[in-house]
Amino acid sequence: MEMAPDPYSRSCPSRRLLKSLGDLWTVLVVGALHHADQPQRFKEISARVDGISTKMLTQTLRGLERDGLLKRHQYPEIPPRVTYELTDSGRGLAEALAQVETWATDHLGTVSEARARYDAAH
Repeated sequence: MEMAPDPYSRSCPSRRLLKSLGDLWTVLVVGALHHADQPQRFKEISARVDGISTKMLTQTLRGLERDGLLKRHQYPEIPPRVTYELTDSGRGLAEALAQVETWATDHLGTVSEARARYDAAH
C-alpha cells in the first residue's frame, strides 16, 4: 500500500515541487500568463514581469513546461514564433496563487508595520 504524499516529511518528493512553486519568478510568470488569458510570447511575458532576466525567464518557462503547468507552442515560421499558455493544471495553480497575491497586497501594510516593530525591538 502506497502512502499519500506528506510534504512535512523530509523524504517526500512533494517538497521539491513546493519549493519551485514558491519561487518568486514562478509565481509571477504563472500570474502573468493567467492575467493575459491567452497565449503569450516570450517578450510579452518578459515585459509583464518587470525585472526578470532573459536567463531566469527561460529557466522558469522550462521548469513550468517540465512540470506540465504550461504548454510551449512553436510555429513553423521564419522568424520562429513561440507562444506559452497555461495547462489545466497551470490554471488551477494560477487560481490558488491569485489568492496568495491578493492576500499579499491586502496585508502589505500590516506586515511592513510588524517588521518595523520587530526590527526596532531586536
